[in-house]
Amino acid sequence: MAARERIRSSGTKVLSSIILALGVLIVIRTLAAGGGPASAGVLVGVVFVAIGAARLYLATRRPA
Repeated sequence: MAARERIRSSGTKVLSSIILALGVLIVIRTLAAGGGPASAGVLVGVVFVAIGAARLYLATRRPA
């Protein structure tokens, strides 16, 4: 059972990191294409970064 939990935890960390990286790439791509700070691409990218970072934070903190 412990091995299954480690696999699940590792998978969550990997997917969270991917979501975070996609958010950064969306923001970079939008700004490179001429989008402003309030454009839809930047806002979606920031949401992706926030979700990825929050999931990564929750996955890495130790339960009390």
